[in-house]
Formats: sequence, structure tokens, C-alpha cells
Amino acid sequence: MPVKLKFLGGTRTVTGSMHLLQTEKSKVLIDCGLFQGHRDDYYKINSHFDFDPYQLDALVLSHAHIDHSGNIPSLVKQGFNKNIYATEATVDLCNMMLLDSAHIQQEDIKFVNKINKRKGLPLRNPLYTKEDAEKSLQFFKGKPYRKKFKITSDIDCTFYDAGHILGSSILFFNIRRKNKKDINLAYAVDLGREDIPILKDPEVLSKGKIDYLILESTYGGRLHGDINKAKDKLAYFVNKAAKQKGKVIIPSFALGRAQEVIYFLSELMKAKRIPALPIYVDSPLTVNITDVFRKHLECFDGEARLLVYHAESPFDIKNLHYVNRVQDSKRLNCNPRSMIIISASGMCEGGRILHHLKNNIEDERNVIIIVGYMAQNTLGKRLVEKREKVRIFGEEYSLKAEVGVINAFSAHADKDELIKYVKMSNHSIKKIFVVHGDEDQSEKLQESLKRYNFKSYLPKLKEEVILD
Repeated sequence: MPVKLKFLGGTRTVTGSMHLLQTEKSKVLIDCGLFQGHRDDYYKINSHFDFDPYQLDALVLSHAHIDHSGNIPSLVKQGFNKNIYATEATVDLCNMMLLDSAHIQQEDIKFVNKINKRKGLPLRNPLYTKEDAEKSLQFFKGKPYRKKFKITSDIDCTFYDAGHILGSSILFFNIRRKNKKDINLAYAVDLGREDIPILKDPEVLSKGKIDYLILESTYGGRLHGDINKAKDKLAYFVNKAAKQKGKVIIPSFALGRAQEVIYFLSELMKAKRIPALPIYVDSPLTVNITDVFRKHLECFDGEARLLVYHAESPFDIKNLHYVNRVQDSKRLNCNPRSMIIISASGMCEGGRILHHLKNNIEDERNVIIIVGYMAQNTLGKRLVEKREKVRIFGEEYSLKAEVGVINAFSAHADKDELIKYVKMSNHSIKKIFVVHGDEDQSEKLQESLKRYNFKSYLPKLKEEVILD
């Protein structure tokens, strides 16, 4: 039987990463992410797997972001009971991320069922519950970077630092075949950037090692620009809101982006480039994740480690407040003072950020700063598009607050960074599979790769290819 790779999610779109690697002896799932989008599509797609979860031999997880890890509880709920391999930091993060995701599923269903009951429609069950998430955590096995480990009798794996978020990894699979040459498959989904604060740069794999590469394309046709210019934009928007006696609202992914924004705000305040406004991190998940950052200094770059060692951690500046209790979160919207509120979820599809948007979106003194990718059909995307009116909790609001977009804070490599990484890694790759990007971005990256004589392919959803 030939070695097969099936693309089951995160192709020609960004969310729901999931790929099945199959040999004569093994079935290994690579990532198991949540598809995010319209509610009906969300439940239909995420509740169905194109394989029997019980038949899998293992799951290998690249990192803890929900679009890569968030459907693991569903997988376990439907029969998967084998090892889930990830870095130690990713295991710690998933302990929080998956429970939080389950909480969101249950709260969302409560809201949906209220409406359905009123309309006489059938009631729904959540995609998975907190109990399902807790059950899935028992299968996680933490592995260190750069140390090869055995997944099955014919597949080994090594984790390399992807520089994307804390604990993220480039997966390097060595697939052994009887009487045939081994196949080396690398999975760089997602890939981070050079010279970004806190984390180390993405590790380059040895030249000549890779036969096939699965590569992300979130920003496959775009350039981020200078990170220092992004800091300038952040300072501009904060100063503008402060001058207008308004608030700064920053929707942020709890993992990675929130910590990066805190780091930059800390730097700007130290340099006296922005006023020392109170910063409220209003997301229990973000608070807990920041504690995991403190635990895993081995993932930090040299500069960030030095700050921590000299008791100058950006996560502990004096005007930074971590908000856990709901009543403290509500008080922020009654407080007329200028302040900076960082809250989840990043795409504005759930969580406390919705309450802050609802209470602040119609005040033109306020500034909403978008610092991350916003998928199609999300509230975050509608804010980026600066729609005149948006719906929050089923009610319509006028968008009067200014919306500032800063793309350079992205934890994803841009077009040039992706090309540079491929060129540094290997000129003899047989084929690059371009995934994890809206179709236009994937196509643009494919065109760029072609210009450098790399053979690339843009797989369709559920397409299966043979590796040889």
C-alpha cells in the first residue's frame, strides 16, 4: 500500500486544520482543528469526521490554537483513544484552551436554544461539553523539541520550534517503507516570523532532509511591513483615544497575540511614547495562559529571558491588571476613564469582548484596534470592513468607534518570509502542499513558489494524494 496523505480541513480556508497520514501499518492524524464560520456550517462540519476515529493510531498536534486543536474533544467523544503527541508547552496550553472551548460551546448552545424554544424549533446539543474536553486531556503526551520519538512501528516524529506561538512546532515525520527509501514529510502549519518579541525564530530544517512539505499560506500574498511601524501605529491609536478621553478596545487571541500586545504596550510606556493608561486583560483564559508563559521560559528568545531574569517581565508592569471575575469585567463598562481593554475572543465570535464592543462601539471617542487575522463571516471581519452596522447578541449597533487595523503583529509568516523559509530549508523538495489560507492567498503563494522553481500543489478539501 502506498503512503497516502488526505486533506480533511484547512485547505483553501484558514480554520479547521486536519490531515490524515496513512501507511500500510498506520493511520496518524495531523492536527484536529475547529472549523470556524457560520453557526450551521460550524456544527455540521465539526461534528462529522471522514474516517473512524477509533481506527486512528495517533494524533500529532502542531500547536494549541483552536483552529488546530479545538475539535479534539469531538474526536475522543466519537471513539479516539490513542496518544496525542505535542510539545510540553502545548500540552499545558491545551489543558486550558480545550476546557475554555467547551465552555463556549455550552454557552453558545444555551443562547441558540433560547431562540429555538421561542420559535418552536428543535433544541440542540453542544458540539462537546467540559466533560468531553476533560476526557480528551488524558491522552496528551508531552515531547521535547529536537528529540525524535516513535509514533507507530513505521513513523517517527521530531518537533522543531515554529516560532508561531508558545509551544508551536514544525512537525518532521520520518516514514519507513519496506524495501523502499524512507519518506520525510515536514508540516509547517503554522509558521512564525523572525525577530518577533518573546519567542524564538522558526527553526530551519537541514537542507536535503525534506521530501514533501505541507506549508501554510495565511498571508501567502501579503507583506506585513516593519514591526516598528506597527508599534508606531499602536502608539498612534492609543494616544488618539487618550486625547479624546476614550477607551482602546483590543480583541485578541488569548494565546500569543495578547502577550505580544502586552509586551509592546509595556515597551511604549517605558519609552513614554504613550500615557500610562490602565491596561485590563479581561479574559480568564488569557490570565491563565500568561501563567503558562512564565512557566516555559525555554520557549523565550534571549531578550525576553533577560527581562524576566532581571525582574522586568512585561507581564508584571504596575498598571497592568488581570481580570477574572465577571463583576469586575462589567465594572469596566461603567468606568468613564480612558483605559486599554484586551479581551477574547480574537475574532469577536464569543467571550467578554462582545460585551465591551456592545458597550463601546457607538462612542466615536473610542478606538477598536484589530491586531490579528479575521476569518470570513465573523464579527471581527465585519469590523475590519468597517460596516456601518453590526449585530452583537442578535441586536444591531452602529459602528461609530474608529477601527484601526495593524496586520504586522501577525504571528504568521508573510509571503516573503514563507519563500525565504522554503529556500533556506531545501531546494530539492519534491512537492509543497499549500494549505491554511483563503483561496486567493494560497494561489498567490503557489505563484511565488513557482517563480523560484518549487513544485507546489493546492489540494482540494477531502483530496487524497500519494507520497512516493
